[in-house]
Order: sequence, then C-alpha cells, then structure tokens
Amino acid sequence: MTIGVSVPAADHGWTAGVGWWARRAMEMYGDVNWVYATAVGPEKQIADIKDMMAQQKLDGLVVLATESAPLTPVAEEAHRNGIYLVSVDRGFLKPVADLFIEGDNEAFGRKAAEFIVEKLDGRGNIVVLEGIPSTVNTDRVDAALEVFEAHPGVKLLGRQPGMWNREKAHEVMKNFLTQFGDIDAVWAADDDMALGVEQALDEAGADASVWIVGGGGMKEVVRKVMDGHPRYPVTITYPPSMIAVGIHMCVSNLRDGRAERLAEFMPRHVKLDVELVTPENARDYYFPDSVY
Repeated sequence: MTIGVSVPAADHGWTAGVGWWARRAMEMYGDVNWVYATAVGPEKQIADIKDMMAQQKLDGLVVLATESAPLTPVAEEAHRNGIYLVSVDRGFLKPVADLFIEGDNEAFGRKAAEFIVEKLDGRGNIVVLEGIPSTVNTDRVDAALEVFEAHPGVKLLGRQPGMWNREKAHEVMKNFLTQFGDIDAVWAADDDMALGVEQALDEAGADASVWIVGGGGMKEVVRKVMDGHPRYPVTITYPPSMIAVGIHMCVSNLRDGRAERLAEFMPRHVKLDVELVTPENARDYYFPDSVY
C-alpha cells in the first residue's frame, strides 16, 4: 500500500508541529510505502502531488493544503484517479475529499471574539490579523466578525493578513500602531502572530494594558497564559496533531481494501473541538517537551 502525505513546510510553529506529528504517525505503519513532501507554497505543493501521482501508484493521499483554492484542481484530479483522499485542516473549495478533518474553526473565531467582547465589557478598539487565504481563515474570521458586529461598542479599527507568520505579523502590527492611536486589544488569531504582535507592542512602548488573543496552543504562549502575562489573558487550542488523525484514518480505511464499504457509515467530515486556554486551566494544555 502506498500513501502520499503532502503538508506545508515548517515555516512557523504550527506547521513545524504538523510535520512532527506526521512523521510520528507514519512511523507507526512500517508496512506502508510512504511518499512524504513539504512545500512552502501552492505551486510546489501542486507539483509535489502531481509527481506523486505520476511516479507512484498511490492508494491514498493525505493533504494539508498550503492554500485552499489553488490546491482544489489537483485534489479533483486525485479524486478522479480513484485515490482515497483525506483533506486535513485547510479544506478544498469543492467536496472532492473522501474524508475532511478540521478543527472547529467557527468555534475558534467565535470563542475568541466572545472573550474579547466580555473582557472589554462591550466597549473598546481592536485590530485583527488574519491568516493565509483558506477555508480555515474564512470560517474563523466570519464567525468572529458576527460576534463583533453584534456589539457596536467594540470598534474594529483595521484588518490585515499576517499570514500566520511571526515576522509578517510584526510588520502589520507596527503599521497598525502608526495608523491608529488607541488600540485596546488585538485578535491575532494565531500564537505565532501573537508573538510578532507582542514584539511590535514592546518595541513601540505600548502600555501593558494592550492585550492579545492568539490561537493554536503553542507551548510558549500557553506558558505566558499560565504565568499571568499581562498581554496574554487567554489563547485557543488548535492541535497540529490533527494531521496524525488524518494519516491514521487513511491507513485504517484502506488497509483491508474495503474503503467503499466503510464510506457507507463513516463520516465524511470530522470536526475536532477547540478550547479556551485560561490561567486556570493552562497547565492542562502545557507540554514543555512538545515541538510546538
């Protein structure tokens, strides 16, 4: 049995965690011929998948897309070729995957926004950093904006993509600080981006009362929440181990050659829960030996 695994390159903490968990999961199945590739962007990822399909007789393919839209056509091609397709996290724009596994991104955005509104007591100025264009980012942002729009006392001063990247978020936040004089809170929507925002705030001498809500469950940020850091009241979990769930499900559904029969009663869409990490429960989510 041959299974391809295509994931983004480890260009920030969360994707580094994805790679770590993917390798651990693949090591569990020594009888599978694994074809593993990482990509910094959609062009290389598309080329990687096309190479896998041309050079290997793939039985299955597990994909965590770099971006949703450009990866959809090659996912359609894999589907037409009869390859069992598992999509993880950043879904395709058409329902071509046999199984789609993701975190609950609507809850991710909603829980973060509800906390921000509550902590601001319904009144204050915020800025938002968005991620890479994908179904993940769309679901998170749409859910958060719905909450913010229901509370007109919370003023959304600006929204810019930080691309889930610490350096990009640092630049975006510097621009926000130049553009807007009074910012009370930042929804960074990602722990890597939160660290970039923190750096920009500190460099600008921003008051310690300006706080950040990130997301992902990076151990460095969870530790800050646990220690009561004034800029980090909470974060949100979003485990990179979901790639291992996708790999395991791909193997188990293909192993006995009955994937079509299993599809009759297996779910095609699985959502993993996300949790608000607070000073009270942060110890439950702090894993110092984790890569992320």
